[in-house]
Amino acid sequence: MRRIPPLAAALLAVLLVVGTTASAATKRRAAPAEKAIWGATTLGDGTSAFPVYKELGVDVFEVQLDWATTAPERPADPGNPDDPAYRWPRALDDAVAQATAENIQVAVMVRGTPPWANGGRTPDWTPSNPTDYGDFLVAASRRYPPVRRWMIWGEPTRQGSYQPMPFNKKQGPRSYAKLLDAAYGALKFVDPTNIVIGGMTFTTGLVTPRDFVRWMRLPNGKPPRLDWYGHNAFSTRFPRLKDNVYVKGLRDINDLDTLHSELKRAYRGRATPPIWVSEFTVSSDRPNRAFNFSVSRAQQAKWVTAAYKLVNSVDYVSGLGWFNLQDEIDDGTDRSLTTGLIAIDGVRKPAFTAYQRAP
Repeated sequence: MRRIPPLAAALLAVLLVVGTTASAATKRRAAPAEKAIWGATTLGDGTSAFPVYKELGVDVFEVQLDWATTAPERPADPGNPDDPAYRWPRALDDAVAQATAENIQVAVMVRGTPPWANGGRTPDWTPSNPTDYGDFLVAASRRYPPVRRWMIWGEPTRQGSYQPMPFNKKQGPRSYAKLLDAAYGALKFVDPTNIVIGGMTFTTGLVTPRDFVRWMRLPNGKPPRLDWYGHNAFSTRFPRLKDNVYVKGLRDINDLDTLHSELKRAYRGRATPPIWVSEFTVSSDRPNRAFNFSVSRAQQAKWVTAAYKLVNSVDYVSGLGWFNLQDEIDDGTDRSLTTGLIAIDGVRKPAFTAYQRAP
């Protein structure tokens, strides 16, 4: 399971910036937004977590696939999942199988470049040739036919997640655009029904979501192809779309209407991509390494209810993923995450029921 680095003081500071007026009209949905979740494949007692996901009414289980560790050497036949260079993770094999058995979809985030593909640099550096990333996605899609949702990298604007991504420069979004477009072509080649989720920004970053959307351009000046725009909409504000913009350029869950308008402008002349809120959460009990504030367990449940109510009040959000199923084991430093629906002792928090009851 991926670790969320600290959101830092920026999010706490903007807690004071609270607006009062609505900014966009809403439309009725044809169907509820998908209920997604990040979490482990097993519970604390070693049993499978997927019956619990089924009980929660989870539509989509989100998980990562690391390209660097799966392909430590350059494959001779990169589009073939059976190429001997590949080391497919057993954990992902099991997750896809168990999710499919419970009729739960899987969304896979693919990140991390192997040294052979980026000139011997660290995994956060983009591949020298985006086609290499596309070839790996071809193999991954063939390896996991039930998977239809593919997330292209994760939080590329976060420090140390994707390079190059210099502060407040166009270079990073331009680089990412080429990676995303290559991924789109590769995944659609395997299966036209594959859903390619690009962007994958978060609330703040080295490049703000506002600028990332408008600077994400190919060499021909066009935006890259994608089906959905992924965004981790973390916030210190209670979910309420009527609030004004968080902070100039930043986009939290209450700014999804603004983000939608920005995507509409960026993709003018094309269908506006729906927003996939890959991650949203709030800590209960105490602050931790990811968030420097927390709410009570009762309040956490209210955040869950409000978040799903918010995304279901508009027609441009495809789904929302809660991070995560269960709290982490307390290491005695108060750094372990407390964002789960289940406490580390196995007690189901009120948020568990709130998630279960969400549409």
